[in-house]
Amino acid sequence: MIRALELMIGLRYTRAKRRNHFISFISLASMLGIALGVCAQITIVSVINGFGTELRARTLSMVAHATVSGFGGEPLQQWPEAVAVAQKLPHVVGAAPYVEREVMLQGGRVSGAIVRGIDPTLEPTVSAIREEIKEGDFAALQPGEFNIVLGKELALWAGASLGDSVLVYAPQVRATPAGLLPQMRRFRVVGLFEAGVSEFDRGMAFIHIQDAQKLFRQGDGVTGVRLKLDDLFQSRAVAESLGAQLQGDFRVRDWTQDNRNLYQALNTEKITMFVIMSLVVAVAAFNLVSSLVMLVIDKQADIAILRTLGLSPGSVMQIFVIQGVVIACVGIAIGTVGGILLAENADRLMNFLEAIFGFDFMPADVYYISALPSDLRMDDVLSIVGLSFVLSTLATLYPAWKAARTKPAEALRYE
Repeated sequence: MIRALELMIGLRYTRAKRRNHFISFISLASMLGIALGVCAQITIVSVINGFGTELRARTLSMVAHATVSGFGGEPLQQWPEAVAVAQKLPHVVGAAPYVEREVMLQGGRVSGAIVRGIDPTLEPTVSAIREEIKEGDFAALQPGEFNIVLGKELALWAGASLGDSVLVYAPQVRATPAGLLPQMRRFRVVGLFEAGVSEFDRGMAFIHIQDAQKLFRQGDGVTGVRLKLDDLFQSRAVAESLGAQLQGDFRVRDWTQDNRNLYQALNTEKITMFVIMSLVVAVAAFNLVSSLVMLVIDKQADIAILRTLGLSPGSVMQIFVIQGVVIACVGIAIGTVGGILLAENADRLMNFLEAIFGFDFMPADVYYISALPSDLRMDDVLSIVGLSFVLSTLATLYPAWKAARTKPAEALRYE
């Protein structure tokens, strides 16, 4: 147990001037190293969190939080039952049927695409497609009009623009007197959207659900029902509850299953960067070893006098642990404050650097996310502070143990 005497002497040694100024420099360098390591770790983890949050928001603005579909890709005929059951569940705020198939789309050029048939009145309750329209009118998707809304990248690759006609080839054939011909239909481009996610902007097109049923010859069946929740992290529980209540051949999945690889990659990246930056903090923390060892050598006579006056080896060890912990805590505090300020102003800092150097680090015509997002989370900050404190404390043990082993007679022999 640390007593007032050890605490007082340890704090006194921390404030005292050194006979050897190089020791003061090493202590200062250790403190600044810990501060920089903590600051960098908080900032980098916050930026990774920001990219993950931004990517998740953009992706999930177009992706259903949960999906009900038929087994084996068969059309779902009992979809009104699925909608009725889903709407009674907690956290479900929207449900909309859809028809989805892979097609070939021909404008000035030919490009593959995924066509999704939607109900324009229900689709906005499960996705942000209406808000992502950059050109044209989403309301122009009317039954029987055979209009289509394309992603901007898809329109570019297919050589189509607003008002043009495109041919949509379904993966089916129809028998005619001339033989088997591909099932196709001409659509007019009435809108272009940009969600900020290449998967959708490059490969997705929307038509009215009734036009899709006619094109793919599905009758009144649909591919499935898409759900939106008020809390996306409840998707697994809602999917399990929905699967237990539905009767018949239904397949229920949530967004964590459909986008597992993406979010596993983001989590792996965050963990990897946390480990790498922890090593930086560890290197800075263990610089305390050299500074405290030199301090012990500098204080040999003082330690011998304290031992002669009756101070135990354990008390001597506590004195130097206190001194090392104080240095570490000051460095951690400076780094934490700096990391929080830097994480909260990462975007402003990038804009400032862009103004100084005269070029964009993340140009909007290249990157979908052109700003530098940052999501500061206090649990991450506490984890970083706790880990830094533990590493710094461990670094003080060897020098303190070395001080405790000082023999008074030998230390005072040449004084």
